[in-house]
Amino acid sequence: MMNPRLAYAPSEMISPFTGAEIAINGVAALCDPLGGLYLPDHGILVVSDLHLEKGAAFARRGMMLPPYDTLATLNILTAVIARYDPKTVISLGDNFHDRRGSQLMPDSFRTMIGELARGRDWIWINGNHDPDGTTGLPGQSADELVHGGLVFRHEPSLVAGKGEVAGHLHPSATVGRRGKYVRRPCFATDGTRLVMPAFGVLTGGLDLKHKAMHGLFDRAALIAHLLGRDRIYSVRFDSLIG
Repeated sequence: MMNPRLAYAPSEMISPFTGAEIAINGVAALCDPLGGLYLPDHGILVVSDLHLEKGAAFARRGMMLPPYDTLATLNILTAVIARYDPKTVISLGDNFHDRRGSQLMPDSFRTMIGELARGRDWIWINGNHDPDGTTGLPGQSADELVHGGLVFRHEPSLVAGKGEVAGHLHPSATVGRRGKYVRRPCFATDGTRLVMPAFGVLTGGLDLKHKAMHGLFDRAALIAHLLGRDRIYSVRFDSLIG
């Protein structure tokens, strides 16, 4: 499932929107329809699974994908950063699609990231696709970060989930109405932990009812906050299709 945000024109990404106000382990947060999570009390913007340079990584293996993914993802990131002007950006791993992505990334994209990071802290959480951190980019890399009652990591933990904000699984959910079905990336949270939607435009999605999600949430409290064109649609787990 290609990210539906590809349908946006650049000017539409800064148009009026409706997010979802939630709490994770008691910490206030806002789910943005562009796929970012903003923590207003801390000035932190969280994104996950950018998978920058995915097209280039596939091309190195002889498989051709449209070459626009990095620019499109960075344009959306630019819009969500402009929306909140955060003090800190945390990118929750799989920032690049492979270990060589940040090293081989064109200078034009490197300059874009430098401009986005200017005047703010930037934390690159290491992911399974890019476990060695970044090369020649602003900010710092870490396997995880604990801050303000939350723990930021790439892969969700079955052992310690309280206050966890993670990525990796690319959650999506399907809703139906009047015989029509729509599947969208989503924020998934039961109020104790949250799993982020993938931010990269060429990333797929894993259904929230997939076995890989089992054991992560209290399903009685689990809500899928689906990304819409200009708003978040919040749906209880037991109302999802699949």
